[in-house]
Amino acid sequence: MTIGYVSIMLFRQLFDQESWTYTYLIVDTEIGSAILVDSVLEQVERDLKLLKELDLTLSYCLETHVHADHVTGAERLRTKTGCSAIVPAHAHVSCADRHIGDGEILTLGSVSIEAIATPGHTDSHMAYLVNGERLLTGDALFIRGCGRTDFQSGDPGTLYDSVTQRLFTLPDEIRVYPAHDYRGHTVSTIGEEKQWNPRFVGRDRADYIDFMNNLNLPDPKK
Repeated sequence: MTIGYVSIMLFRQLFDQESWTYTYLIVDTEIGSAILVDSVLEQVERDLKLLKELDLTLSYCLETHVHADHVTGAERLRTKTGCSAIVPAHAHVSCADRHIGDGEILTLGSVSIEAIATPGHTDSHMAYLVNGERLLTGDALFIRGCGRTDFQSGDPGTLYDSVTQRLFTLPDEIRVYPAHDYRGHTVSTIGEEKQWNPRFVGRDRADYIDFMNNLNLPDPKK
């Protein structure tokens, strides 16, 4: 009997302490090609070292949104590796190789990444559903929190709709991987966030808008 080879997706969560940012490395190990999601400029050498150690080719740098709290490493990684830089549709950048729209699929071997429009933190923001089981939520949804909405064309009502209508309608077992965490959490699930996220539990749209409009948060360090 012949047993067919099943390719394995490698998934790594990397962290930048200064900006509290998670970068995600997603790999089809059969073809040795990788995607980096939400890279950080100061961590480019770390990421290049890991790619070299694992003998990987970086095919794409993918952004959930234009970041206000750190500079992406995509341009430097593109220069060093020849990868393509991909940003959400309507993002206000000029250096991207491609803009990805709602419902579009980015494929790399056996890895399939579906873009889900989740504006509100910014006016152009995507979450990415990886192989139907892992959700990279960017700044739209954190573990027990969410991104702010008071600059970068943010809008609390839009974010409420994005989370409740686009993300909370996904299966409860889907794992949630945010772009930031400030309290030591690494992963959650849709079911957990629907039950325990204090930004959304017990709040209707009007309550949420009022709450977000009165956070009075300081500007990001960068």
